[in-house]
Amino acid sequence: MLIKTADDKRKRIQLLNDLQQSTQLDAGQRQWLREELDRLQLGLQGERDAAYYIDNWLKDSSNSAVLHDLRVSVDGEVAQIDHLVLHRTLQIYLFETKCFSGHLQINEHGEFTVRYGNTKAYGIPSPLEQSRRHERVLTRLLERLDITGRAGLKPVFHHAVLLHPKAIIERPKPNAFDTRDVIKADQIASWHERYVNERMGVGATFGMLMNVHSSDTLKSWAEKLARQHRPQDPLALPAFMAPRPAESAQPATANSVEARGKSEASPQATQAVEDHPLYRKLECVKCHSKISYAEGKFCWNNPRRFGGLQFCRAHQAEAA
Repeated sequence: MLIKTADDKRKRIQLLNDLQQSTQLDAGQRQWLREELDRLQLGLQGERDAAYYIDNWLKDSSNSAVLHDLRVSVDGEVAQIDHLVLHRTLQIYLFETKCFSGHLQINEHGEFTVRYGNTKAYGIPSPLEQSRRHERVLTRLLERLDITGRAGLKPVFHHAVLLHPKAIIERPKPNAFDTRDVIKADQIASWHERYVNERMGVGATFGMLMNVHSSDTLKSWAEKLARQHRPQDPLALPAFMAPRPAESAQPATANSVEARGKSEASPQATQAVEDHPLYRKLECVKCHSKISYAEGKFCWNNPRRFGGLQFCRAHQAEAA
């Protein structure tokens, strides 16, 4: 059963398109607009494609509830879940969508690298780890909503990454790093069948049977989750995107932006940032995933937004 569809992002896209026509933005702001619009449109396409395959698989099922584009917040920590499938045995599947139609390489350490055509390869945060972080937030929310199994049985989570059907996936040897849960979106139904057959033993199957709830209870749970959705304001922009007067707008350079940010900070605050153990490291200070030099440079060149530290793309979008 389909409980929640993806939010309408047309207002956000229109805002970003309109802002690109402004004469009151500097070079750094224009770059952020282009990257934000590209990221948004690419992500939307990937989520729409994945939703099509998930809905085709489960929308008529009375055993599973589907929620797309679910954003929840617990104790100030946000989880932006692309697709959530809730089964009436309290098995929960979290699907992270990545619209990579190029070449994805995963090494034996679980590090992800993407290349399009002959362009330079760049590293990205692990979408599997990203989904597991979402699990931790969602677990706390389920406890507060009293969504629990029989005899105190807790929900069981499963994770998968959905890629564009035309993506090329280069994988390490299975005994080095298990990539069975990185799949193309059109393979989701067969992936689930293999998942159940290969990984759920007799004990797990028995536990599932002991924890079966009615379809009405499943629908009630899913609707309760949907009511916790906290969408982002489609018109919200980070503070550094405030327009400057046309007569004073000048192209920004890395040095000038950084100097401006430091000049507005107190010496004590600047020293505190520089004393941070991850200062100027290619590691996200929030989720500790590895980031590319381009991601780090973008943060360092925008100290007013990021405080002189660096974040992965997912957490850049949350910084305001």
